[in-house]
Amino acid sequence: MEIKSLMHVSFFTDQMEVIRDFYENKLGVKAKMVVRYKRYKGKGNPLWSKKAETDPEGICIIYFEVAPNQFVEFFPKADGQGEHIKANENLGYSHFSFLVDDIYKAREELTAAGIEIDTDIRKGDSETYQMWIHDPDGNNIEVMQFTEHSEQVLGTKN
Repeated sequence: MEIKSLMHVSFFTDQMEVIRDFYENKLGVKAKMVVRYKRYKGKGNPLWSKKAETDPEGICIIYFEVAPNQFVEFFPKADGQGEHIKANENLGYSHFSFLVDDIYKAREELTAAGIEIDTDIRKGDSETYQMWIHDPDGNNIEVMQFTEHSEQVLGTKN
């Protein structure tokens, strides 16, 4: 199998409109695909088929395109689903990262959009610049800029 790219990361949220505002209006990442429950009327997932009757215009999936064919996907919280866990509290998911050309300009733009910057910009041990933000659900997002010495580009000797 040859993997072409990372297609998407996916999250559940209990505040879809707040998430949509954050990704679209603050990060400038547009929703490429917005799926409403009415698509599932009489077919597919039984829960979504039922929601198609009670909330046809409700959103069941949003795909935000961050780069060509690369997405951050959100689903609404399912009935009975537990609360969002604190980052790095359990094994598994930790964060995702956006790559930018100019991290200092990105910080200015994020700050101007009202996004809280969680850390100062610093060059990590891998020789790559990084800073951290989070979305309204607390999902950690690393913002990175490669340098000519970035190990993510050059690799390391084992």
